[in-house]
Amino acid sequence: MKLLLTMCLLSACQAWGQTKYIFQRPEMGSPFTITIYGMDSASIAEAATAAFDTAEKLNALLSDYVDGSEINRLSATSGQHRWVPVSAPLFDILQRSLHAAILSDGSYDITVGPVVRLWRQARKTHRFPDSAALRTARSRTGYRYLHLDTLTHSVLLDKEGMQLDIGGLGKGFVAQAALDLIRRKGYPIAMVNAGGKIVTGEVPPGKEGWVIGINAPEEKDVLLPSFLLLKDMAVATSGDIYQYVELNGKRYSHIVDPRTGVGLTRRRNVTALARDGTTADWLATACSVLSWRQSLRLISRLPGTALLVTEMKNGKISRKSSSGFRNYLRNPSRYNLSIQ
Repeated sequence: MKLLLTMCLLSACQAWGQTKYIFQRPEMGSPFTITIYGMDSASIAEAATAAFDTAEKLNALLSDYVDGSEINRLSATSGQHRWVPVSAPLFDILQRSLHAAILSDGSYDITVGPVVRLWRQARKTHRFPDSAALRTARSRTGYRYLHLDTLTHSVLLDKEGMQLDIGGLGKGFVAQAALDLIRRKGYPIAMVNAGGKIVTGEVPPGKEGWVIGINAPEEKDVLLPSFLLLKDMAVATSGDIYQYVELNGKRYSHIVDPRTGVGLTRRRNVTALARDGTTADWLATACSVLSWRQSLRLISRLPGTALLVTEMKNGKISRKSSSGFRNYLRNPSRYNLSIQ
C-alpha cells in the first residue's frame, strides 16, 4: 500500500538539521500515524514502511476479527485439553495479558471474548444481549482458565468455547512494536499513534517533548485545556466516544466489565501513562472498570505510571489524577485537577 508522506519543514527542525516526516495508513480498523525526525527521506520512508508492515503482520496474527488468525485458531482448541505451541508474538501478548489480569484482579481479562461478541451484536441490532446467551458467554470466560508454558511457548485453554480478545491492549502492543522497530532502524526521535494509543521516543529537536492532547468526555473533537508533554512514554485513553449503544434510555460502552458481562455505563474517559504502549493500553481499560481508589492502588504497583480520570456529571466535567500526572502536563495551572 502506498504511503501518504507529508513533509513538515519547521524552522526549529531545520536549525538542527532534522525534518519531520508524517506517514499514515489504516491499520487495525483505525488511522495509524507514524512521525519520524531525520535527514534521509528515503531511509525514513523505508523505516515507516517496515513499521506498517509489522503492524499488519501482528494484526493478522492477533486479531479475532481476522478469519484464520493465529489467536482464533488457538481459541478453537479450547476445551480440548491439549497444549498448543504458538508464535513468539502471540505468546508475548498472552503473557502480558495474563499479568495484567492478575494485577487488576480480572478487571482486564483477555478471555472476555464471548461476552464482547454479544455486545458487538447488540451495537448492530440495538438490542440488549439475551440473558441466557449472556450467562452462557460468561461461563466461558475467566483468565484462570488460560495456562502458559514458558519453556515450550505453549498454551492450554481449559474451558470449551473460550474466545481470546486482545482489544483492551492490542493497539498499544502493536504501536510499541512499531516504535521499537523504527528505533532499531536508527531513528530514535519518533512517535506512533495507533488509533489514539500513542507511544513516543526521544524529544524532537528544539522541543521539550511530544505535545499530545486529550479528548474531553463525550467529545470527539474537543480537547481538555492543557496538553501532555511526553518523551519515551506511552499514553492511552479509553472511553465511549466512538463505540457505544443506547438501550432503554441508557448508554452502554463497548468496554465490558468482565466481572458482570455488561457494558460500562459511566460517562468517563480514563487516560493512562506508562513506560510502554501495552501497559498504558491495558491500564486505561482496567481503570475504566475499577473504582478510583482501586485504580490508584493498581498504579501504585506499577512504577512509571500515572492516571487521569475525567467524568461528566450533571453536565459538568470532574477530573481526578494521580499525584504524578501533573508532572507531564503543559500549562497545568489551567487544569482543574483533584490530586488524589
